Amino acid sequence: MTRVQILVGSEMGTAETVASDIKDRLDSKGIENIVNPLPEIDDLLDHPDDTLLICTSNTGAGDLPGNIQPLYLSLVRDFPRIAGRRYGVINLGDSSYTTFGEAGRAIDHAMSELGASRIGEPLVLDASSGDDPSELALEWLDNWTAQL
Repeated sequence: MTRVQILVGSEMGTAETVASDIKDRLDSKGIENIVNPLPEIDDLLDHPDDTLLICTSNTGAGDLPGNIQPLYLSLVRDFPRIAGRRYGVINLGDSSYTTFGEAGRAIDHAMSELGASRIGEPLVLDASSGDDPSELALEWLDNWTAQL
């Protein structure tokens, strides 16, 4: 099985916490993985066999957090050759904002436009629900890893 590279976009730390909990679960399943809190395009290109798991929050008006923006900008400006790359998306947002989930949808769309192949449906987590985002992510992860 290929390594899972967890690409994190986080401002307040929630996406980082979710990514850390995912790492622990993947470790317990014997799935090699790495958490990348400062993802850049070279991280994708230098490890072409990695399966990618994008775990990002939304900021402001649906913007991507600053630490994952360089990756997104490279995707939409430089058109890297990532066709066929397998990836998943965990999108953390707050439905009290009209731009709920925009950041995750934007990076998912950029990956898809370049020919990357999404595994399963994105998980969209709503901070307004009161649910534990890590708990929901771990439930989703079990189904996602079954598709690897």
